[in-house]
Amino acid sequence: MTARPQLPERTPRAKGEPTALEGLLVVDFTRVVAGPVCTQTLADFGAEVIKIENPDGGDDTRHYEHAEIGGESAAFLSLNRNKRGIALDFNNPTALEVARELIAKADVVVENFSGGVMKKFGLDYASVAPTNPKLIYCSISAYGRKGEFALRPGFDPITQAESGFMSLNGFPDGEPVRTGPPIVDMATGMSACNAILLALIARDRLGCGQQVEVALIDTAVSMTGFYGMAYLISGANPGRFGNSPNGSPTVGVYQASDGPLYMACANDRLYRRLVVDVLDRPDLVTDPEFAHRKNRTANKEKLRAIIAGIFASDSLEYWMAKMKKANIPVGYLRTVEEGFNAPEVRDRHRLSRIPHPTAGTVPNIETPLHMSLTPTIDPVAAPLLGEHTREVLRKTLGYDERRIAALAEAGAFGKASNTGLSGADQD
Repeated sequence: MTARPQLPERTPRAKGEPTALEGLLVVDFTRVVAGPVCTQTLADFGAEVIKIENPDGGDDTRHYEHAEIGGESAAFLSLNRNKRGIALDFNNPTALEVARELIAKADVVVENFSGGVMKKFGLDYASVAPTNPKLIYCSISAYGRKGEFALRPGFDPITQAESGFMSLNGFPDGEPVRTGPPIVDMATGMSACNAILLALIARDRLGCGQQVEVALIDTAVSMTGFYGMAYLISGANPGRFGNSPNGSPTVGVYQASDGPLYMACANDRLYRRLVVDVLDRPDLVTDPEFAHRKNRTANKEKLRAIIAGIFASDSLEYWMAKMKKANIPVGYLRTVEEGFNAPEVRDRHRLSRIPHPTAGTVPNIETPLHMSLTPTIDPVAAPLLGEHTREVLRKTLGYDERRIAALAEAGAFGKASNTGLSGADQD
């Protein structure tokens, strides 16, 4: 069995440091990936994020199979840090009343249900905006909230496939390949966070909230980037190039005698440095077949074979030392284990362990965002299902124990066995 990696405890933030989003109340109806990516970023920087889950199993990612610790999945832990979790059964009218009261107090609502679900429960923007005109209401979907496909369900790999994004990934002689991590989901979540922050700035200026929307299909199309733009300009359908964009012979994976490396010499200046200072082949600059970028592209297979033969003649560390000395963009081709234990990652203090109520501690991967004056809050592990229901109802909505007990009795929080909640016990 593979040993669990040893991680340091996280260094606490300095006392008294402000947070960027202090005082912002976010009601989070999201699940799976795109929505939780968005709300986790808001929570990391000080927003109070209340995650609402179905008491019958909660967020689907709680049951993903990648790995689990303390009864919680890696997927859920990675996407729901710093949130307070409550459980509400939307099929119960008393639970819907709680949800509406939370929305009435919120600065931001984020939801990524299938089309029509929030409207069915009277929680859509049109239904709730009149009682909270300063509300920022963010909807995340596969195909948007309007139009012919608004009710169609969809997921990250479907939109990768349908947008053309997937057709750009893989090797020319193979089938299209989806990315390993759900990159469209993650980019959509980041875009949703950007949209919310833009709307908050606009609210300060205009005095009112608004509905904002992001869709996976829109994100996937935008992520085709300059390949998509090139198609629009030329009409030529771009293909797959594996690890070398446009088949460039000086960008991609090469094998030293004892292991792989990845280099990216994407311009004439870097090419000259590579062949003269590293490969000791100045003739590859003067030879008309390789002297200019267009020539190198035309003769790419011949040049690639020459470079591959040279790299295969010596060790990985020999070539890495020479390339780093010549300031050539190059890297080791690492596994996740190797990458997470590499000095480039460890020196950035990206990985730590934080307390967890059932596991003792769980791993933590820091947000990639840095702010000098308003850094992230000290991370708190993703909540257990319904963990903060009573606390939120008491502190955020001002409910007393009698009302909470009545809600529990009425089934607003689902069956007590689903979330561990019963009449008057947990926070």
